[in-house]
Amino acid sequence: MRSRLKWSVFLTATILTVAACSRGADTPPSAGQGPPATTSCASTGELTMWERSGGNKQMVDMLVEAWNTKNPTCKINLTYIPHTEMVGKIAQGIASGDVPDLMGMDLIYAPQFEKAGQLVDLTDRISSWPELQTASKGHMTVATFENRLYGVPLYADVSALFYNKDLFTRAGLDPNKPPTSLTELRTYADKITALGGGIKGYYLPGNCAGCNIFTVGPLMWASGAKIESAAPGDEPLTGDGVKQVLQFTRDMVKSGNVHEGDRTENGETFHLQFGSGKVGMMGTGNFNITLARQQNPKMNFGIGLLPGVGPNSSASFIGGDLVVVPKGSTRVDDAVNFMKFLLSDDVQVEVYAKALNLTTRSDMVNNKYFTAEPLVQDVAKALTVGRTPYTLTFFEQINSPQGPWLRMLQRAYYTNDSLDTIIADAKKEMKAISDQS
Repeated sequence: MRSRLKWSVFLTATILTVAACSRGADTPPSAGQGPPATTSCASTGELTMWERSGGNKQMVDMLVEAWNTKNPTCKINLTYIPHTEMVGKIAQGIASGDVPDLMGMDLIYAPQFEKAGQLVDLTDRISSWPELQTASKGHMTVATFENRLYGVPLYADVSALFYNKDLFTRAGLDPNKPPTSLTELRTYADKITALGGGIKGYYLPGNCAGCNIFTVGPLMWASGAKIESAAPGDEPLTGDGVKQVLQFTRDMVKSGNVHEGDRTENGETFHLQFGSGKVGMMGTGNFNITLARQQNPKMNFGIGLLPGVGPNSSASFIGGDLVVVPKGSTRVDDAVNFMKFLLSDDVQVEVYAKALNLTTRSDMVNNKYFTAEPLVQDVAKALTVGRTPYTLTFFEQINSPQGPWLRMLQRAYYTNDSLDTIIADAKKEMKAISDQS
């Protein structure tokens, strides 16, 4: 608790200090400031960009490569920051003035940085773009603070249940029928684990807060639970589904349905687990369609929805990243042009869709690449049951490696502590964080 509070105080102090210093010196751009947005360079010289590490590295690499090919005089130099260090790196960089020209930001953190005045207000530069009318609603919701715009979608993730059809067949299960409840998921996992040979029925990342909100969080939502405190006074961890899902995950670990090595997964190799062929079922993101095929071309797999306790219940986390511009950037025009480039018809189809990643504009989903790929159509179903939490303390409550969410899950997975006590402890911490915001 003490280490979490120290980190929270540091982060909050950094944000507020930068906000106070920046508002007087750096006002939002006025209408018409800078050259009109295009999909090419506004000036010459290398651009620097930060992005968090993780499953969409391949997608971001392709987007940057496409930009660099078209714009050889202002190529983007892309640096990946370990995702567990990204929030602190951004806050420290803005405080010291050592910032990139643009950056990819986990969309869930955007409101906190927007409120603190750490991002460049782009409203007068981008609000009239027609492409924004069909841009991902979840992304644009968190890219907006007090009716001002601070970014556009970089990529979209939705969580779903990937399952190995080959292992289903070997275990005597119907390869075309994924589980539709947690009871079925447990039954199927038992049968797959019984195959032996290092094969396990399920995957739980034991040391990654973000991976768990992405994949275990929806199990709770689908079971009628609420997780985070949205604002001061709001009660977190409500509903029977919290305890029911913690019991389910504890049982999966104790029954041997997950690999022992899963306990140390911090997110760096999370995206590579399903493609190993040693996992029967796993909550993961749409990015794994391409990655799994590259890792294991002969593996047959399907995609279902993440289920809850009740039959035919489901939910999904709609996540991904925004492109934003940190305060202190001297290349705002070029950053805006990169945003325009990402939203263009050609990039939406020939980079996003061609790589079998979700387009970030809804009017681009009807394309030749998606039509030819049923799995993309299956994963897109998660959009209809998806959520994007909006809170100013998401990092402290949920995504912090030292935070109450991960600590609650680890105690549930790996100890015999009372689940009621575990939930009560996490609830108290999460509420205290929210009440201080």
